[in-house]
Amino acid sequence: MADRSDPAHEASPLPEPETQPELLIYRLEGYPPMRIVPAPADRRWMQAEDNYPKRCLPLVMANQAGWVLLNDHRFHATWNGSDDPDGVKIKYAKRVPPNPVTSHFGFGIISFKLGFLFRTPPGYNLAVRGPTNWIKDGICPLDGLIETDWLPYPFSMNWKLTRPNSRVTFQVDDPICMFFPQRRGELEGFRLSLRHISTHPDLAMACQEWGESRLDHLRTIPGTKAERVPWQRYYLRGLSPRGDEAEYHQVKLTLRDPQE
Repeated sequence: MADRSDPAHEASPLPEPETQPELLIYRLEGYPPMRIVPAPADRRWMQAEDNYPKRCLPLVMANQAGWVLLNDHRFHATWNGSDDPDGVKIKYAKRVPPNPVTSHFGFGIISFKLGFLFRTPPGYNLAVRGPTNWIKDGICPLDGLIETDWLPYPFSMNWKLTRPNSRVTFQVDDPICMFFPQRRGELEGFRLSLRHISTHPDLAMACQEWGESRLDHLRTIPGTKAERVPWQRYYLRGLSPRGDEAEYHQVKLTLRDPQE
């Protein structure tokens, strides 16, 4: 795990993009008014006594890498294990017109009607998934990649119940969907080259130095959980063990709130 425990550290400046792409979000009539907010850095399961999970900068950065839609009505979902659409029973804590969650695929899948039509700039897809590192027992989010630069109709967010006859509850303000734009064709444009580390002697030496320093550091850490305090903070600071600085380094993401 990489360490993010130094609040005084500032991120290195990132290059400014030449243009500011716009993600348009159209609110549709007849749907529940779900809220959209930047994804938070924290998760409930990360509330450890010594903040150990929060020291992992890559994990915390991934938590923030998108926007989330928040559930607006508390409900329970139970699946009887069958493949039929009526094998899922959904019960709301209060009467909810219209019903924002349905079961029409079968196989223990529930679908959230999001109530928005998304429009990305030309050449951009919208990656739609469950909230990153948000663990929910008995149910699994189903990811999607959607060509929202031309799509003239909305889509749903789907979750699959995984344990028959076990009730799953979504509370008000639980994140039910996370989304972020992704340039179409960018992944296909990458060329993967497999090489042995010995072909890059400087990198091999730096990696070896990091491994040795890490072992030395671990030998100095006290054994009890309460004493698990000292950290190297190389990754947080954007440093190699030699002290070389990363040209661009981030310690947080600051996404914009939707504007009406």
